[in-house]
Amino acid sequence: MNAENNDVLGQSPDWHRRLDLGRLARLKARLLEHDCAAGLFYDPMNIRYATGATNMQVYSMHNPCRYVFVGTEGPVILFEFAGCEFLAEDRPAVDEVRVAQAWYHFAAGPRMMEFARSWCAEIVDLMRTYGGGNRRLAIDRLDPIGTHLLEEGGIEIVEGQEVAHLARIVKTPEEITAIRQSIDVCQEAIRRMIAGTRPGMTENAIWSILHQTNAERGGEWIETRLLTSGPRTNPWYQEASERRVEEGDIVCLDSDLIGPHGYGADISRSWTVGDRKPTDDQRRLYALAHEQVSRNSELFMPGRSFFEIADLARRMPEDYLANEQPAIAHGSGLCNEFPLLIHSDKIRAKGHDGIIEPGMIICIESYAGAPGGKEGVKLEQQILVTEDGPELLSDMEFEEDLLE
Repeated sequence: MNAENNDVLGQSPDWHRRLDLGRLARLKARLLEHDCAAGLFYDPMNIRYATGATNMQVYSMHNPCRYVFVGTEGPVILFEFAGCEFLAEDRPAVDEVRVAQAWYHFAAGPRMMEFARSWCAEIVDLMRTYGGGNRRLAIDRLDPIGTHLLEEGGIEIVEGQEVAHLARIVKTPEEITAIRQSIDVCQEAIRRMIAGTRPGMTENAIWSILHQTNAERGGEWIETRLLTSGPRTNPWYQEASERRVEEGDIVCLDSDLIGPHGYGADISRSWTVGDRKPTDDQRRLYALAHEQVSRNSELFMPGRSFFEIADLARRMPEDYLANEQPAIAHGSGLCNEFPLLIHSDKIRAKGHDGIIEPGMIICIESYAGAPGGKEGVKLEQQILVTEDGPELLSDMEFEEDLLE
């Protein structure tokens, strides 16, 4: 990253070096634990985690146009989109940059198999050169043709998303600094949204304030379009629309913001439109969501199991359970991340256990809205798990007129 960008984002070149190399060390340690000679990563989040290099993050989610080979005890070779090799020249975690072999159908058309064989030969050669006889290669995502070709070449494929998730689950000090900065940007954006909401504005117009603030303060993109108003707040998970908000409406936001340095800020807030006092029903919904998110935030103590948290978690009253958020909480880092904790009636059948560790970043979810109800309220808090317990990172105010 050049000096100009460092000034904008407020971090020194040495800080960026520690960020990149600290993440790479965690990833290589997990590859070693899984007895892998190397990892091959296509997910743009994992590429960034391994290398610090970013390029066309959203585009590369659906076009496998760049990837990275991470030798467990060997080099990190970034295969970059043609013409973009210079973007990673100064990344301390990258030992070599090569042009990616584009064999996906959009780029290769009828020559897909031909190009895929060339790609496979290069990966097999890297494994032979740096694997020391170990043929186990962790891969996070790969089209079927690539899987078959590598297996024909004697490569044993290991589930690489698990390797990457376990590396990313505990944050380095530099990552925590980056996340704090993204949360600052997100909270400033939400404050601007609340202050700027006027009767007659469309949901899309309100939602655009989130983008503008994020972009002008060094942020990158938004994962979802979760902003709704009035009757569109119930049920949850509808996306922003051209509906014009009306005096007295509730507006609900789930930010899913990817801010500076590519780190996520996943915060939810709800507010009312205009000068009309909130109704008793709106205050009741807000109080239910506020109580749930506040109480459940306190449960994330180091050493506590996922099952224990699920058993202790605050639930919605019976009349609201059908629309309750299925997730108690989830991890957050370069995006919404592992782990995912779901409620006690489902976690043993459809979820999994685990242990809360210091250094985890967790987002605690709540939604209050009865089936068939007029409106709903969405709230979400982001915490850091410390040795002493949860530290609240999303410290912006709640709506006093809705908590009366």
